[in-house]
Amino acid sequence: MQTKKMADQQASHETSPRNDISDTSNNAQNNRLAGRMEQGNIDTFTIMRELNICRPGARICDLRAAGYKILTNRITLTDEWGRIHRGVAVYTLIAKPGVKVAA
Repeated sequence: MQTKKMADQQASHETSPRNDISDTSNNAQNNRLAGRMEQGNIDTFTIMRELNICRPGARICDLRAAGYKILTNRITLTDEWGRIHRGVAVYTLIAKPGVKVAA
């Protein structure tokens, strides 16, 4: 009888904390959002869909309280079903905590 090779059960399934969207703690969500905002602008729908954050506005509030400078603009967006949504927030990271910006 031939022995089958089994997958290494001790193998690491580790993911970066900023990429693990299954962790729904506020801290994990804040870390994911801060990391994603470093890449560029992001809207409310994208935050919910890609980062698994149900209340984007609350996480933006957390980041602002932590010292992040974040600009909010409102746009009109059409969702994947063709429905139009007015006043969707688009967030732009201006500066991380402790970084001074010109007024």
